[in-house]
Amino acid sequence: MRTRDLSRRSWLVGASALIACRAGGRRSAATCPPEQGKGLLVVRGGTIWTGDPAEPTTRALAAVDGRVIARGAAAESLARDCARGQIVDLAGGSAVPGLTDAHAHLVGLGSALVEVDLRGARSIEEVVDRVRRGAPPDGWITGRGWDQNLWPGAAMPTHDPLTAAFPERPVWLRRVDGHAGWANAAALRAAAITAATEVPTGGEVLLREGPSGREPTGVLVDAAMDLMPVQPPPGPELRRRLLLAQDHALARGLVGVHEMGVARHVDRLLRELAAEGLLKLRMVGYADERWFRLGDGLPDLADRPAMDDRYALQGVKIYVDGALGSRGAALLQPYSDRPGHTGMFQHAPGELATVVTQALAHQYQVAAHAIGDGGIRAVLEALAGSQPPADHRLRVEHAQIVDLADVPRFAELGAIASMQPTHATSDMPWAEQRIGAQRLAGAYAWRRFLEAKVPLAFGSDFPVEEVEPTFGLYSAITRQDAQGNPPGGWLPDQRLTLDEALAAFTRGAAYASRRERWAGTLAPGMLADLTCFTGDITKMPPLELRTAAVRATIVGGEVVAPK
Repeated sequence: MRTRDLSRRSWLVGASALIACRAGGRRSAATCPPEQGKGLLVVRGGTIWTGDPAEPTTRALAAVDGRVIARGAAAESLARDCARGQIVDLAGGSAVPGLTDAHAHLVGLGSALVEVDLRGARSIEEVVDRVRRGAPPDGWITGRGWDQNLWPGAAMPTHDPLTAAFPERPVWLRRVDGHAGWANAAALRAAAITAATEVPTGGEVLLREGPSGREPTGVLVDAAMDLMPVQPPPGPELRRRLLLAQDHALARGLVGVHEMGVARHVDRLLRELAAEGLLKLRMVGYADERWFRLGDGLPDLADRPAMDDRYALQGVKIYVDGALGSRGAALLQPYSDRPGHTGMFQHAPGELATVVTQALAHQYQVAAHAIGDGGIRAVLEALAGSQPPADHRLRVEHAQIVDLADVPRFAELGAIASMQPTHATSDMPWAEQRIGAQRLAGAYAWRRFLEAKVPLAFGSDFPVEEVEPTFGLYSAITRQDAQGNPPGGWLPDQRLTLDEALAAFTRGAAYASRRERWAGTLAPGMLADLTCFTGDITKMPPLELRTAAVRATIVGGEVVAPK
């Protein structure tokens, strides 16, 4: 742990002395921060939800040098006395500790913002039409966001319509969850994929009967997508996309992101952006498992990240199974709508436990993607058998379909449930078809985890879901879609209160990334990271909360959005 992490107590003593310098009604220069500091920021004029049980709400908050220095009347007095201080007037609105997305893909968002957007397409014909209109002038055509569950019949597509529209140019379209891809014939030829292609562990090439026997349909699932030779963007383009995605996230009120699956070249770029002062988001990185296993240039994590880091590599992201929508999530019993199929593990037997043990031994926090009850049990077993350190904080990412017997095991093993509320409201129209009614008892079971004293961290998994954290808050408290359906919510016993949902996006996200000592609440000495809204979200009707407008995003006492 760095020395600067231990300075909070001495800093608070100095901050308290600064406030105490104001005597009677007189103004004193000592009440204002020194010129060499970042200056004073005061947020006032509305409801500030602090996340701090000692003072849950306040009417004003002051920060100096990026940390909270005062609340309430003391903060307002500083605003009166310091002419050079910056004031953010909520004008009757509200503010909360800066909302952090505990599971996201900023690199993926950057690509999604420049590729063909297929989200919400209601038919194959609509997908083809969007690709025609959004295709670049030459080269590969890429896009993301299709979901066969929205189409008539809900069947997986074939390459035929894409091949008819683009007989020569390769087309590669990733499913909305990122766990399946749809290729045309030209892309299949470029990848040399046939019915005889050897498929990597944890992947599937969907086949059909053709005129000459078995042939690929054009859909590749999970690890099979690695067979598609799509080249990543060059460095300057990746940089542009990351900054574009950052602006998109900041404008929607996010102050931080836990970036899942960081490759070595992305890690290098994020460090460069942070050093140049261009990284405004607080980013916590989890290395791509392939990079971790190669061990090529991985930093030593014995020196834990510090309070003022804008980027730090924290752990490793491990895929245990696939996704429910593409039937790749590993289940204990077969899918109700695909008899005999139980999904796909992404590791050979015994391999998962080895990777978990190695990661923990190297002091890397493990973030394990596990969606199905089979995948979740496998990672819990791997943790139990690894003799983990006392404060390992292994994260089970998504934890969507959990066997009820495994809920208390999370608490027993010290595992964190890192979940995404909008996954529940996106999946609810078809989830029962996949797993049957009986397994719904453990589906997206946020309240069961809270009642079992399991730490809960919330995110969105963007660009799988939309970036807006208000969408996640709304889904968490209603379990309804954007139109307010179904009445009362889907599996309503698992709804959360707004306080609980906010805690998962703030304190819970901080705990999940080992930052609870300085982030997640607006207590004195904590980071001055805030998400400010034009209305009072603590009193809004749910549908109004969903689209609540962001007034300001503040990171380290600096207003970083809107620009």
